[in-house]
This record gives sequence, C-alpha cells and structure tokens, in this order.
Amino acid sequence: MKKKAILPPTFFMTAATVSIAFHFAMPVVTFVDYPFNLLGIVPIVFGSVLNLWADQIFKKASTTVKPFEKPSVLIVDGPFRWCRHPMYLGMLAILLGISIICGSLASFIGSIAFWIIVRIRFVPVEEQSMMETFGDEYREYKQRVHIWM
Repeated sequence: MKKKAILPPTFFMTAATVSIAFHFAMPVVTFVDYPFNLLGIVPIVFGSVLNLWADQIFKKASTTVKPFEKPSVLIVDGPFRWCRHPMYLGMLAILLGISIICGSLASFIGSIAFWIIVRIRFVPVEEQSMMETFGDEYREYKQRVHIWM
C-alpha cells in the first residue's frame, strides 16, 4: 500500500494551531497591542484571496494543485505573474496575520516553521517536477518570476 504524503494545507493548519498555542503558552514578549494587532486582518485577507485566486486558476486549467503529482499545464497568469508559489505565499501571509493578531513573539514560531517546511519539503519537489515537465519554458519563467514576490 502506498503511503499518503502530508500535503501543505495540513502543515498550514498545524502551523496556525502551533502559533496560537505558543501565544497562550508562552506570551513572554508582546509587541503588538490592541488595536494595532487588528492590522493582522490585512495579511489574512490578502492570503485568503491569493489562495482562492490561485486555486481557481488551477481548477480552470484542469491541472493538479498537489505538489507530488505531475502538472499538466504551466500556469503563468494571475498571481503566477509575480510569484512562482502564490498559494504558499498566501498561507504564509495568513499565518503572519494570525501572529500579528496574537501580538506575541512566540506566535511567530508557526509561521517560521511553515516557511522552512515549505522551502525544504515542497518547493524543491515542485520546481524539479516543473523543470522535468516543461523544460526551457519553465526555466525562462523561473528567470522572470521570483519564488515569493
């Protein structure tokens, strides 16, 4: 039986839970107080819109959104014009927004952990798959568009 891979949304939800849990378990340094912590809503909305937009483009193109499956289409429009991995950027923005709302330094641990996991576990796999599938077309895209923004 084939082992199921843990996908990015699972890591995202875990990171959000860790951020909130660490905020309440270790609120050692609070640096964003009310009402300024409400500015965290901005990255949450930005990240949510970015994720929904990118997901809609994947569905419209009928290609996979899963990092361990072969893509059938090289998407270069929408948010992919500015960022090679807008869904990860969106998830990271949401996590940063949660941390800002919490307002404590400890709440950023989930965001940092998520970024590290994405950079080590998912981005290299996706980039390699895109190179194998689309070759020079992806290489040109990669030179033109930054990994995050």
